[in-house]
Amino acid sequence: MTADPTAATRPRNRKQLIVEAAGRVFSERGYHQASMERIAAAVGITAAALYRHFPNKYALFAACADLMADRLVAAVDEVPAGAGPAQLLTAVTRVTVAHRASGGVYRWEARYLHHDDRRQLKAKFGHVVRRVDEAVQHAHPLSDGRLRAVAALGAVGSITMHHTSIAQRRAEELLLASALRVAGTDPAAGRGGARAVEAATRPVPRTRRAEILAAAVPLFARDGFASVTNGQIAEAVGLTPSALYRHYAGKVDILAAACLHAAELLAREVDRSLHEVSGPHDAVAALAAAHVAYCFEYTALNSVAEAELLGLPADLRRPLVLAQREHIAVWEQQVRLARPELDPRQARVLVHAGFGVAVEAGRRLRWRDGPGRRDAVTALVLGALGL
Repeated sequence: MTADPTAATRPRNRKQLIVEAAGRVFSERGYHQASMERIAAAVGITAAALYRHFPNKYALFAACADLMADRLVAAVDEVPAGAGPAQLLTAVTRVTVAHRASGGVYRWEARYLHHDDRRQLKAKFGHVVRRVDEAVQHAHPLSDGRLRAVAALGAVGSITMHHTSIAQRRAEELLLASALRVAGTDPAAGRGGARAVEAATRPVPRTRRAEILAAAVPLFARDGFASVTNGQIAEAVGLTPSALYRHYAGKVDILAAACLHAAELLAREVDRSLHEVSGPHDAVAALAAAHVAYCFEYTALNSVAEAELLGLPADLRRPLVLAQREHIAVWEQQVRLARPELDPRQARVLVHAGFGVAVEAGRRLRWRDGPGRRDAVTALVLGALGL
């Protein structure tokens, strides 16, 4: 009898290979758009073989989230106690850049992980943050040490949220330098200064269509687009589910409208922030202040637009992706004018690092507005950009 060649060549680390491939698929397509069949194809096995290792897609998703967290914990634990922020952030950066293709799972972990799994993952990330926080506060005894540590990690983690093509070593160098600048930036230095621009106040919905959109966005942000039902949205605005269809053809059209609204707001804030600036440094400072103000003012909308874009059909997603690219291009141009030594890819990576800082610093502050908080986050963003 001839031995089964598949069995003879089956790798011993098959389960890890599955998790690696699944992380890439989840990152590229989103949790609900990724299928076990597609993941199996990425590994080169059948779906039936995949189910022998993981009983369902959720179990595989949870394993993906755990793998990256475990790698980060192992990386910081290899750094001796008392080491400085450069050593710790170097370790974190190397792991993050090496596995950037699978890091996008963290867009959805808060929404789709069960409570116990989310708590366990939070504890692992908390360990990483504590190690970095201790090193940052010892090296730079300034205000808000934990905020600076979280923001520095946000700069590093930003590489998992975009597809800019850049050599691994160069990405590590850029992100490490960016994170170290953030760690050494005093958030209090930005407080009390004149803010370049303020985000426009959120308008009161004056049409039923606008009311539906305003009610749906917080639900999408809290529970995830796929988990929210038309009935929940309709109930939030006092409609029957069938009445919802008089205003939107379906739930996906509400999501598309939300993403389009976010793109329009960002474009408007860019135009406002660049009005009458005196030079490239002022322009970047104005862009940073406007972006931070937008994040504070439209927290749920920004979260939905970032996390759920992949859930849109290709025809609805395409114009939004183009709008995102145009938005990044404006930032890239102004950053390169302020820092002419950067090439376009380097500038793009730093722009995304600035966005990562804004998101993680804002989360650390629970997006609670207050005197100087927007200015403090803006100062950290500018630190990430090297300005």
